[in-house]
Amino acid sequence: MPPKADINKAGWEQSEFPILCETCLGANPFVRMSKQEFGRSCGTCARPFTVFRWNPGSGARYKATVICQTCAKVKNVCQTCLLDLEYGLPTQVRDTALAVQSEAPTSDINREYYAQNMESKMGDGTTSMMQVGSRASSAGKEMLKQLARTNPYYKRNRPHICSFFVKGECKRGDECPYRHEKPVENELSHQNIQDRYHGRNDPVARKIMATHADTQGLKPPEDQSITSIFLSSLPASATEATVRTHVVNSLPQVPSSQLKSVVHVTKSRCAFINFKDRFSAERAAEAWANGLDIDGERIIVKWGRSRNTNATKATGASSSTSVAVPMAVDT
Repeated sequence: MPPKADINKAGWEQSEFPILCETCLGANPFVRMSKQEFGRSCGTCARPFTVFRWNPGSGARYKATVICQTCAKVKNVCQTCLLDLEYGLPTQVRDTALAVQSEAPTSDINREYYAQNMESKMGDGTTSMMQVGSRASSAGKEMLKQLARTNPYYKRNRPHICSFFVKGECKRGDECPYRHEKPVENELSHQNIQDRYHGRNDPVARKIMATHADTQGLKPPEDQSITSIFLSSLPASATEATVRTHVVNSLPQVPSSQLKSVVHVTKSRCAFINFKDRFSAERAAEAWANGLDIDGERIIVKWGRSRNTNATKATGASSSTSVAVPMAVDT
């Protein structure tokens, strides 16, 4: 317990061993770590914590913890790579599949206070915000099982690219501990620790979910005017209100204000979910790649399809006019 004279250290973390995934820990069973109390501030809550540094194996770069254990426990992630400890996936993928809404504040003023409250709750045995297995849908669990990385991916521990080699000035040759490769400039090159932890605007997560949606037959159509998702095989008890409720609850990453309308066809037991923009529709398709559970039944999800309204030709209107009214589904 810190001395009373230094009240600022009351919320600082002291730990004996880090919370790590198998990949970051490395294949070497005899890992030697250095420990530095209050070595740096947490990358999410900004509180000082105990920093661990180690080499995960031969030819790998030295790694270190970047967030405190409280933040790692709240999200159930590794202190170094910030990936989920159970599935090895980014938090945005996991939270989207399990329909988890992050309640953590993102402002600098409130995040330290939130971390302290979560630490006291978990210390009292209160349920963590990530213990949502009983509430998760079967479609979301199935999605995570398909995407989960079951084996360690030690390639992630490779050394960084040599900046001198990029400039053509490295003279160490084969003795250089860094990689002599040209960096690839794409969206994956720009990642933010806050976005990765809170599961928002994560380019790695977007790539994983978009690829999975393509394999499940939900590749976005080329027509950018299509912003509708088609749901079929709805339960006989489904109504427009129940469908809307399930849609909103299963899309915590998409604001409810982006939902334009829900058109429920009772006779055909289907519904059209219309969004205000293409971005929201694509996020919905990715979240429902394995289907959508409504009243215990798995609902088939497809993209809507627009049609050209040639009927206006008879009324003297232009025949090239088109509307983005979903009348059928892509097969």
